[in-house]
Amino acid sequence: MWLFSCLTFISVLHLSEAVSVLVFNNPIRLLQLYPFVNEKLQTIAPITYLWVSAAAALVFWGITCAIAFDNPVEKFLNTMLSDAKKQSALETQLVEDKAEVLDAMYETIESSNDTLAHVRDMMYNVRTEVKEIQPLTESVEKIKLELSNLKKEIKRLEERVKFPNVCPTCGKPVLPEFKLCPFCGEETNVLPKEILSVKEYR
Repeated sequence: MWLFSCLTFISVLHLSEAVSVLVFNNPIRLLQLYPFVNEKLQTIAPITYLWVSAAAALVFWGITCAIAFDNPVEKFLNTMLSDAKKQSALETQLVEDKAEVLDAMYETIESSNDTLAHVRDMMYNVRTEVKEIQPLTESVEKIKLELSNLKKEIKRLEERVKFPNVCPTCGKPVLPEFKLCPFCGEETNVLPKEILSVKEYR
């Protein structure tokens, strides 16, 4: 645009000089500025100079106006902006179309969070119950141990009831009708020394 504006200005200068040459018979001076073709340009007729400079001024001015009113850079930027707007509109439409899916995903995540919270509460309750059950388990184990000890004592008592006599030598229970201990072979009817002494005393 700046290039064609400068060319338009130069053409208008030549046009004004051509008018002054025709009206006031002034010499042509601007054509001397062109270094290689100035001699040939000096031989040009004033009327031709007028028409050529007028045509050049009109052409360059038209091109300048066309560029000014239809700037390609501005047009390119507007095209890019319009494309960006279209892309943004398409993306917005796509997001709106997928909004239901996103809402469903959000609801699924919310329900999953609720489920996880419920499971966490259940785990906490189970741990609490397990902690409460552990002392009971220890008590049950103690009771089992005491019961086994009681069974052993009851078995001993049953053996003492069943076998009231005890071998004075080895201390094992024997039946009353046994005169000899089946374990050590000693006599089982031997009375204790205290009893013997009492008999001797009598």
